[in-house]
Parts: sequence; structure tokens; C-alpha cells
Amino acid sequence: MVSQFTGNDKVRQLSALSYEFPEGTHAIGRLDSDSEGLLLLSNNKKVTGLLFKSKVPHKRTYLVKVRYQVSEETLQQLRTGVRIRIRGGADWVTSPCEVQLADDLSKYHVTDEKHEYSPYCWLLMSLTEGKYHQVRKMVFALGHRCKRLIRVAIEDLTLDDLAPGHIKEIAEEDFFRRLKIKEYT
Repeated sequence: MVSQFTGNDKVRQLSALSYEFPEGTHAIGRLDSDSEGLLLLSNNKKVTGLLFKSKVPHKRTYLVKVRYQVSEETLQQLRTGVRIRIRGGADWVTSPCEVQLADDLSKYHVTDEKHEYSPYCWLLMSLTEGKYHQVRKMVFALGHRCKRLIRVAIEDLTLDDLAPGHIKEIAEEDFFRRLKIKEYT
């Protein structure tokens, strides 16, 4: 499913969900069709700017399944910044991020298909910037292929046990508090 209500008919869209969205509802941020997890929706037009264009960066956390085992040296490279190619062909050095091996997936309610034929591991990565396919490009630059990408949190707003395709309404005050947005109306 992609993070939009209308568009290309070949991919599943938010309009396919059986939920009566209020008028003006839009996705805050995006997930591409190969990604899963937490997607924020709002009918407050100011939220996107307050969250992603503010002077204070907001943390987004992902579970990342990568091909092969990841060394401590690779984790350190991810933590300090990785040179990736961004749209337009320019090189970009990513901002420092938090990353660790994620051994216990149960607290994220993620099932792990154990029938893999090649070695892999799971990472828990938190970033405050979001270039196009940034996480995928970061791990690829260090010799790993991203096999699965799940956004599990934006600031203190977490996926918890929300099943794929399900929606949870949150009171506006709690929404802003958990996203650490102070200036809103």
C-alpha cells in the first residue's frame, strides 16, 4: 500500500481501507510500496510543516531486515554517517543516527520468516532526516541489501500492536504531545 488516496491504479492506496476518513485527510510523511509500518494521517494541514519542516528534527525509528550479518564496524559507520547518492545524482553524507542489532522482534509484533536461504539480521535504526529511500541506500552503501523495512515509531508515537491495514484514532492533544510538537493550533 502506498501513502496516498489517489494515483496509479496498479498499487493499493489508502482509499482501499474500509474506514470513513474525514474530509481533508492526508498522509504525513510517506511510505513507499515496499515499506511497512506506522503512517500518520491528519486533516490538520499544519502538522506536516510542524513535524518535518521545523527547526527541531523529529526522530523516525525503523526495523530493517538486511542481508548478511552486520559487523560492529558497519554499525559504527551507520552511526556516524554514510555517503549515499540522492535524487538529482548528488552525493550526500547522512546525519548521525542511532542503530543497534534488533534481536527481540516480539515487542514490535513483527513476524520473521525463518525460511530464508541467505544469512540476514535485523537492525533498529532511528534517524532525524528522510531523504528518498535513505535507509535502503545507507545499508546498501555498506554492502547490505534491505529486505524489509518497517517504520515502528515517529518520536513517542509507536506502532505498538496495531495490525497492518488497521487505523487507530488519537486525540489531537495526545497526538501533538507524543510527536513532541509544542506549537500548534
